[in-house]
Amino acid sequence: MKTLFIEARAKGLKIPKDIIFKLPDTIALAATVQFAGDIEDIKEKIEKTGRQVILYQGAKSRYQGQILGCDVEKIEEDVDAFLYIGDGIFHPKMLVIKNNKPVFAYDPFSEKFDRLDTDDIERMMKRKKGAYLKFMSSEHIGILISVKTGQYTPDARAKLEEKYPDKKFYAFVADTIDFSQLENFPFIECWVNTACPRIGYDDSHALQKSIINIWDVLPEKEEAKEESELADSETDEEEIPGEEATTELEEY
Repeated sequence: MKTLFIEARAKGLKIPKDIIFKLPDTIALAATVQFAGDIEDIKEKIEKTGRQVILYQGAKSRYQGQILGCDVEKIEEDVDAFLYIGDGIFHPKMLVIKNNKPVFAYDPFSEKFDRLDTDDIERMMKRKKGAYLKFMSSEHIGILISVKTGQYTPDARAKLEEKYPDKKFYAFVADTIDFSQLENFPFIECWVNTACPRIGYDDSHALQKSIINIWDVLPEKEEAKEESELADSETDEEEIPGEEATTELEEY
């Protein structure tokens, strides 16, 4: 089956001046693809207030400043905070987790402005730590593999078996993951998600078993191990039961 990807863009993105003046001196600017066409103009407007702005660039992003939830990374540049432009809070949550920096989030559709930091994701981090502890104590582990473009990781099982030879891994491959069907496999003690990272963070409540994202148990880079070695951190052991429309906006 062929898939055609069509980008939808919002027009006339504006950032109110009172929001710009709430930003710190140096920021990294990130936006969803709807606003990619206006990102350079927004960067210029912010810089005119004397602030330093760099554009976030993910490994899979097509445009400068574009952010994708599936490849949010720690940036090398030293900034005071991030400015995220888009709807929802999944992307800014991931920026906080990966960079340990506050994120100012502006939704042009609702004109809502928020600030997120580590305190706002404390519960998410506790659930992540609990899922890691469950993974480490489990013997029979299911691997969720999506065949969607950009998410398919056929080598996930082999890599996990190499790193954790004492565990038994079972691959579950699907286009769309139906959480209710996972209950048909009661021998699975814990799930590892290799698809959209949102599943491991926002959808864990939909499962009766714990679920953890693969990069939290199989970091690709040596320096990422510190984020994944969660058992060394103090935590309350908690077992976890288991885009886009074109919109007209006002000119800035």
